[in-house]
Amino acid sequence: MRVRRPSVLAAITAATALVATTAAAPSAPAAIERQHSTDARVLERYAADTWRSFEAMTVPTTGLPADNIAGNLDPATRSGFTSPTNIGAYLWSTAAARDIGLIGRREARARMAQTIGSIGDLERHEDSGMFYNWYDPVTGEKLRTFPESGDPIKPFLSSVDNGWLATGLLLAARAEPSLARKADRIREDMNFGCFYNPLENAPAGQIRGGFWDEDPLEAAAVKGTYCGGADVWFTGHHYGAFNTEPRIASYLGITAGQIPARHYFGTYRTFPNDNCDWSWTETRAVGSWAEHQGVRVFEGALPYRGMQIVPTWGGSMFEALMVPLFVPEETWGPRSWGVNHPLYVRGQIEHGMQEADYGYWGFSPSNNPAGGYREYGVDQLGMDGPGYTSDQQRTSVDQPYEGCPGREGSPAPTSYGDGVVTPHASFLALRYARDAALENLVNIRDDFDAYGPGGFYDAVDVGTGTVSKRYLSLDQGMVMAALGNALAGDDMRTYVSRGAMETTLRPLMSEEIFASKGD
Repeated sequence: MRVRRPSVLAAITAATALVATTAAAPSAPAAIERQHSTDARVLERYAADTWRSFEAMTVPTTGLPADNIAGNLDPATRSGFTSPTNIGAYLWSTAAARDIGLIGRREARARMAQTIGSIGDLERHEDSGMFYNWYDPVTGEKLRTFPESGDPIKPFLSSVDNGWLATGLLLAARAEPSLARKADRIREDMNFGCFYNPLENAPAGQIRGGFWDEDPLEAAAVKGTYCGGADVWFTGHHYGAFNTEPRIASYLGITAGQIPARHYFGTYRTFPNDNCDWSWTETRAVGSWAEHQGVRVFEGALPYRGMQIVPTWGGSMFEALMVPLFVPEETWGPRSWGVNHPLYVRGQIEHGMQEADYGYWGFSPSNNPAGGYREYGVDQLGMDGPGYTSDQQRTSVDQPYEGCPGREGSPAPTSYGDGVVTPHASFLALRYARDAALENLVNIRDDFDAYGPGGFYDAVDVGTGTVSKRYLSLDQGMVMAALGNALAGDDMRTYVSRGAMETTLRPLMSEEIFASKGD
């Protein structure tokens, strides 16, 4: 189904050479200005349509968005559940819609005020101030069964989901000062220290995936408490990978003084490479040891197509690039994030356009065009051995872990199956590869039935042409945040990162040098 095109990277190189050749010509600045104006109009259209999906997903009586809605935007197709992340995404998307000029200040204030009022009425865990993972968007009630399936829900409180709700509350308070008192009161009651285990990879510590406040009867659950009050049942795992979206919860906890600053260095850039203990992971890393804030850190990166890249856990776009929608990591850490973020995008582009030869790129968790929800990514850009894969057939790459028995690897795939791309990944890449992202989006829109009344549908199987015609609050929220930054002067970043976050986190980011580098 795909249309064969020249490599996007080749096109970028050619365009760069053309600009260099014509830079002295008087008409060049005018041509560039016209192109920027054209690009802005395209992005404004995307923003207007994407915002329409939020208007449809949001319940008028509560201001709470559903998790997802059908592509025709019929309110009757709203899901019967929502999450803290979805609610946070609606708050920042409302601010973005106002700043782009899609809605007026009065409407934006009314929408955010209603949502914040509903958040204040939601049941939450008393000792931590954290919110449960699933609520009914119509009534605001905590869910104990999923409406569609009837499957039971064990009341769970997720560290990363609460991180995104807190981000939305922080942004709303800064974007609309008249709401700051109420929004800040809710957010300041959220104690991210309740997820923080100081003994995991001590002395820096790591945060847990979350906890249940009722016994989940799961063998891996760990009973205890990190912030006083009654015992809870923690997930057996911690978030140990550094370049993943849960770092937003770490950033908020560090900024609030609930988690020590040294925790920034407590998660793995890659696992160490000095023995075979980590040979179950993707491949042997390159790098060296350093010390920051009294914490020994392996400054590692994974080799990929002539580059060295600090990986995510699974190899997806949103793990790497959702956080910098709100935190200017590449500015605060020019020798770390500033090198890695563009390389990570380049890795995704090269995989889609050259290695897998799909003709399109942008791999991140999304709806599965074949049904359900699935993680997609670039296997080699993840720390996890199996990783996330980019196609329906789950074609993975078994790289060697040199020097370790049983990890000799196998030949790289000679072909891939039906690749699945999600448009939100291109919007995440917009800052780092603007021309390539815009071109990829145009190609997806033009070559498939991939664009509807609420903007881009969630995912496309570029092999069969099958499109997942639903809109998800999370994915549409990433699109709106990216467009808010692109069209309104980095407003999403400005609201969230100024003040305490900058003074606390910028020194940590600025002192580190990643092992990342291009060819």
